[in-house]
Amino acid sequence: MPRPIVIAYHLIWTAYGWWLPNDPRGSTSRRVASDVLAELGELHYGRRKIQPPRRVVREFYDRAGEVLKFALLELSAADVQAVAEGFSDAIARERYTCYACAIMPDHVHVLIRKHKHQAEQMIEVLQSASRLRLSTLGLRTPDHPVWATGGWKVFLDHPDAVRQRTHYIEQNPIKHRLPAQCWSFVKPYDGWPFHRGHSPNSPYVNRASLDSPE
Repeated sequence: MPRPIVIAYHLIWTAYGWWLPNDPRGSTSRRVASDVLAELGELHYGRRKIQPPRRVVREFYDRAGEVLKFALLELSAADVQAVAEGFSDAIARERYTCYACAIMPDHVHVLIRKHKHQAEQMIEVLQSASRLRLSTLGLRTPDHPVWATGGWKVFLDHPDAVRQRTHYIEQNPIKHRLPAQCWSFVKPYDGWPFHRGHSPNSPYVNRASLDSPE
């Protein structure tokens, strides 16, 4: 059976200092590069089946905050606005199509249509643009990393999956008792690549017909 064709990416990354490699909840890291951080706890690859109490996680980050070069970053309302402006600049410049975005105090969710850039490059572009915006506005020093290195990506291969992720991202602030977010650079999902006026010769359409049961 032909492999599904990716139509969008759900990109996730954290603010500086959060979800460290040896986070007591587990992580996708296979090593802790810093000896100082390694002393905070053992590395567990993958999410632990039995999650630690919030108290344990809080204590871990209290200790981490004492050894990190910069304080754990929690984005303020002004920071969130600046990050959004950086995203807007990058999305317009690179001609990305963004279907959803949630900028949380300690992490970010972005849903972007497939592009010539790979998911990792899009994360780097958005991180760089928002870091520059924060620095330009004097909200962070030029040497502040702002974001943890890299991030996570989820490949979406069906319009239903895009719609589900869009709803999940839109609800993220609300679930954390924060105001709903509405950004000018976010466009409503139109069903791409099966939207009105799409080409009947699109490889997505051809692949969909191959995957459909007779």
